[in-house]
Amino acid sequence: MTHTRCRHVLVGCALAITSALTIAPLQAQSAQNPSPMSDTTRAHPRRGESRAAGRRAALSIGELFIPAPAAVRRPAAMPLVIHFHGAAWLVEQHIAASASHAALVTVTLGSGSGRYAAPFAAPGRLAALLDEAATAAATLTGRRPTWSSLTLTSWSAGYGAVRAILEQPAPTPRISAIVLLDSLHASYLGDGAASGPRATDPATDVAGLAVFARFAAEAVAGRTRLWVTHSEVYPGTYASTTDTANALLASLDVPRRPVLKWGPLGMQQLSEARRGGLHVLGFAGNSAPDHVDHLHALGEWLRTWKVVR
Repeated sequence: MTHTRCRHVLVGCALAITSALTIAPLQAQSAQNPSPMSDTTRAHPRRGESRAAGRRAALSIGELFIPAPAAVRRPAAMPLVIHFHGAAWLVEQHIAASASHAALVTVTLGSGSGRYAAPFAAPGRLAALLDEAATAAATLTGRRPTWSSLTLTSWSAGYGAVRAILEQPAPTPRISAIVLLDSLHASYLGDGAASGPRATDPATDVAGLAVFARFAAEAVAGRTRLWVTHSEVYPGTYASTTDTANALLASLDVPRRPVLKWGPLGMQQLSEARRGGLHVLGFAGNSAPDHVDHLHALGEWLRTWKVVR
């Protein structure tokens, strides 16, 4: 995603709202039904484009960013956040403001979850990226860090990389936390091409959620942490983030309760489900700006949830 495409309402929302999302790496892409590209019911404030203070290095995939405070301290051990999908400058701002003790790798590969899944389908790819990032950090700061924790965050189609990582056979680097920002989809059972009126909601193909369900079960048991946020955007031709959140909660027998409260950026939270380290939060809104809000809210959520430790 180029910076120009990300200005204003982060026109890159088209990467998920108007362009296709690959639901499974081996399936053809499936275009969704159009979503409203504007919303006049409330304001959707956006950060101005600027680079946060810190040091950067290009990696074989993505870019390493070390916020200025961490670069100066050169700690022997530090947390690492890997974010999938979204403008690097924006995610850097979030880390600099809310987790300045951590390093960040931002991976942005374009439209479709398949683009994110493919590089991480190879065994050992994540471990190799962590090693490469540590080597680059040593060049930037003069000291090679060990990664004290690993947090994966994704927005929209970026979940493809997270799913591919979770599908890898053990042993893999331990993941401390995952944050999915309106970023969990799956196929419908059947042909999935129901773009017209329906008598019933199609069933979600829960097989595509199996690795997320396993990680969620670990979170429920308190061994890791998982946050899932979702809007009300309805793709129509594949399962929405609301559909998948419902399926995930049902698989764990975790109830959802209604709430009505403000979230970041004027977002309107409608529901939540919590058990152990699992948190699922539902928000109003079915437009592209509502979807993009989840990415722009990342910094506030990192801070209030104390994700990066």
